[in-house]
Amino acid sequence: MKKTLIGLALAMMTTSMAAFSATPPDTLVVAQSLDDAISFDPAQGFELSTVQSFNSLYQRLLQSDPSNPVDLRPTLASSWKAGADNRSLVFTLCDGAKFASGNPVRPEDVIFSLSRVVKLNLEPSFILTQLGWNAKNVDSELTKVSDNQVAIHWTADVSPSFVLSLLSAPVASIVDEKEADSHQVQGDLGHQWLNTHSAGSGPYQIRRYVPHEVLLMTANPDSPAGAPKLKNVLIKNVPEVATRLLLVEQGDADIARNLGSDQFSALKNKPGVKPVAVPIASLYYLLFNVKSSPVMANPAFWEAARYLFDYNGIANDLLRGQFSVHQTFLPDGYLGALKDTPYTYNPEKAKAILAKAGLKNVSFNLIVNNQPPYLDIAQALQASFAKAGVKVTLIPGISSEITAKISSHKFDATVTSWGPDYFDPNSNAAAFASNPENGSSTLAARAGWDIPALTAETKQAVGESDNQQRAAMYQKLQRQVLKSSPYVIGLQARQLIALRDNLKGYQQGMNPDMVFYNQVTK
Repeated sequence: MKKTLIGLALAMMTTSMAAFSATPPDTLVVAQSLDDAISFDPAQGFELSTVQSFNSLYQRLLQSDPSNPVDLRPTLASSWKAGADNRSLVFTLCDGAKFASGNPVRPEDVIFSLSRVVKLNLEPSFILTQLGWNAKNVDSELTKVSDNQVAIHWTADVSPSFVLSLLSAPVASIVDEKEADSHQVQGDLGHQWLNTHSAGSGPYQIRRYVPHEVLLMTANPDSPAGAPKLKNVLIKNVPEVATRLLLVEQGDADIARNLGSDQFSALKNKPGVKPVAVPIASLYYLLFNVKSSPVMANPAFWEAARYLFDYNGIANDLLRGQFSVHQTFLPDGYLGALKDTPYTYNPEKAKAILAKAGLKNVSFNLIVNNQPPYLDIAQALQASFAKAGVKVTLIPGISSEITAKISSHKFDATVTSWGPDYFDPNSNAAAFASNPENGSSTLAARAGWDIPALTAETKQAVGESDNQQRAAMYQKLQRQVLKSSPYVIGLQARQLIALRDNLKGYQQGMNPDMVFYNQVTK
């Protein structure tokens, strides 16, 4: 590591706002929060900052095309084919692919990577256990076919297209078995070491990580993805949004991530900085607990509430570009997503619906995270519902308090957000349109909404192999939920970022992992 880079890292780790030097020409400096980072092991990392690093550090067998995420492109696999039983896939690995260590990518690495996720049984493991895998059977479901082929089998009633979606998720990143094994501690499959190091084939590798301070990634010039354009990516922990803004304005950072609407608006017409609003797969919605009162359980109230959500006012006036209006449970960009927005803010129509249903003097408590934008949205809803004579009492609390109340069903309503766990329509359909009898913690379950027919339709959709048919099934589900459900989905979020205007080649998709630094030049 060059002394200049060490010096930069040390300078960036200070909290002082003293003058910084311009960023080095071979280093991309990113200002964001790293405080959520728990682990850079893809078998555990499920928080925003670590997930955003995985496309830099690792590759999967196949991955979403950044410009069209529905299309899955070969990555470490050159091709694949479905087995005759509709319960297996055979992958052919790319010739000559190597990890950053220099070790070749082998079928054994694929087997090791997928099986260790299941065996470690950490937070994102549920993505792969949907295939019917567990610690006892996973080894038998993954087999080496030849020196460059690996077969993946499953027992769950799901289609190959769904399995391909799961294998494109960050948790399915391919880890260098030999490198991980060399750092095993008490049979942990290299997990402790991989919390702060990397063993992948991505365009970068972790050079240094200081928790809550800095992540330094250096180029892997022999990556199968090709050598990155810049030698280093330095991600600096900057918890304060205003400080991130200042750093990018001054030229002391090349990218400032996760800005608020106020900071984003302040960048208009600022020289040297380009503000970018990237649509992301995060939906903001009202959820009613149908078990809390007869009113909350009344479909007429749900319908009226759809006309009391001030969609445009919140998206455009209140939060100024941080959201777009969106009323269905699949975000724009997903297979089967709908752009239907049949509801507009109309207090008079809401009044008529309530009157026809005999609902008078309606009131409810709205629990909400006391942080923006949740509290901002809740306050706007309090005012918009009041226009129809509906009294909304806000009960703000910290995130853990709100989560506990929802989990224990001790609430009337809440305004919150939901983002998919992986890039497949089932991730959201299984949340909004499914409530299995086994005590699932889906959003429908949180609402106390019993929907055996929709649950069966959702299960059927995940087993459909034809993507056109799958898309049609999810569109039907969305229209049913949109017409009558204890949710009012209102907004799809945008991630607000700022780039120095000399940057070229930055790519970012709608899911958290879809951040690509390897083509950036400046």
